[in-house]
Amino acid sequence: MSGHMPIRSSAVWSLTALTLMLGACAPAPAQVSPPVQSSTVPASVSFYPQETGLNWTYVPEGESTASAPYLLRTLGPTVFEGQTALAFQLTGRGADQTWYRLINSSGVRLLGFRKPGVTVTLSPAWTEAPAEGAWRVGLSWEGTTTARVSSDDGKVQSEGTLRYRYDVQDRRRVNTPGGSFDVWVITRQISGELGSLFPAAQQIWFAPFVGDVRTPEALLLTARNFASPAPTSTGGQP
Repeated sequence: MSGHMPIRSSAVWSLTALTLMLGACAPAPAQVSPPVQSSTVPASVSFYPQETGLNWTYVPEGESTASAPYLLRTLGPTVFEGQTALAFQLTGRGADQTWYRLINSSGVRLLGFRKPGVTVTLSPAWTEAPAEGAWRVGLSWEGTTTARVSSDDGKVQSEGTLRYRYDVQDRRRVNTPGGSFDVWVITRQISGELGSLFPAAQQIWFAPFVGDVRTPEALLLTARNFASPAPTSTGGQP
């Protein structure tokens, strides 16, 4: 998490920021149904859901469940910047973004993401979640990474340092259109040379064996295509 060569390119990063915010400022399109998908749903799901074929649908907080949804899918193992990673694709309302992660019992790390025409790499990988057994109210983790934005021709458009911090603030029961869940409530803060591209603070609701019930972009879960195991252990301390 060291070394950077700031290269300012507001146009490219503005475009990336729009994707990160999932087109929130764009006019909402007419309601559409999610595309028909053909996949096999796994028989079991991990603490950090990652199995190929899982999908979730979301709508922005405050909107009707009849609104056009965003669809998040696990695409399975792939190679990103020379590393084997798991790909997660979000589509809907003009958004098309794929995240590349390393996931195991020690936590979740983000290697970067891709949108049409632009690839963002994070070096070192950004820690998004801790070890499965580490969850507890009061837990926090932080780090620094260098973000590099490259166009499809390989040219670096922008580069700079980002600092992030996560704080687990609460554990509570929440009700969403997608169901009722026991969630860990996490606040994510981002700062640094490129930090202004993200909201200063974001709240995430995470449920083990379910995934994000509320995403950093303020999307609420409305449905998923898999069932979670019986609640024998939710990880960490209550």
